[in-house]
Amino acid sequence: VQLQASGGGLVQAGGSLRLSCAASGRTFSMRVMGWFRQAPGKEREFVAAISRSGNSIDYADFVKGRFTISRDNAKNTEYLQMNSLKPEDTAVYYCAASGTNYRPTAEANEYDHWGQGTLVTVSS
Repeated sequence: VQLQASGGGLVQAGGSLRLSCAASGRTFSMRVMGWFRQAPGKEREFVAAISRSGNSIDYADFVKGRFTISRDNAKNTEYLQMNSLKPEDTAVYYCAASGTNYRPTAEANEYDHWGQGTLVTVSS
């Protein structure tokens, strides 16, 4: 499975961005898909994850009410709608896919495939 993230950019605080992650290859093996982020000088952290059906979703506390994760299995694509962005949301955002988990997980080591990352910069 190959993952290609896109949609990052520069936005002012309070603004919105929509990230996309297109998958190719053995996409039938993808179950849970997720988003992580890594800010400069910080460790990678969990943002959100969604089950294959979309019925089970998990968010990090710091994005609840602001970010929405979704997926379109027909297009092999997942999305992260980010609203009310804050300067502390500035980071490289990575999409990930797990071929083994059925339920969303915040554990990075449970994801088998990773995209290359897309940079989100939020100015104050």
